[in-house]
Amino acid sequence: SLFTSALGTTAGVTYLANKEIDPTQMIMGMDPIILFGLATVSCGALGWLAGPVLGSGAFSVVKRRVMGQINEREREFLQHIKKNRVDPSFQSFSNPVPDYYGEKIGSIKQYKQWLKDQRAYNRKSKSFL
Repeated sequence: SLFTSALGTTAGVTYLANKEIDPTQMIMGMDPIILFGLATVSCGALGWLAGPVLGSGAFSVVKRRVMGQINEREREFLQHIKKNRVDPSFQSFSNPVPDYYGEKIGSIKQYKQWLKDQRAYNRKSKSFL
């Protein structure tokens, strides 16, 4: 993202610096200098947003041989998440569901903690019935 943001900003500055403007005329009701500054920042923001798309595409091309294994492991992991997550029908205001989709899992330690939270929720919801 940093590289594509710098690239987008550079492209925006290069294009807008070569454009002739009349500083006495307004463009869309704004001062041309302010408008060009906003356009330059917008080019950088678009570059920032394009970074993950280009980065994941480049990673897929470079690591083509292992992408099948990575996708298989991810499918396996998501099956574990589906199998071990709690039933949300037992949730209440005093007993909310802990991270139903496993979005906060970033490591094995966090996954083990997620499993403990799911088991604790199941115990708590069954003991209250």
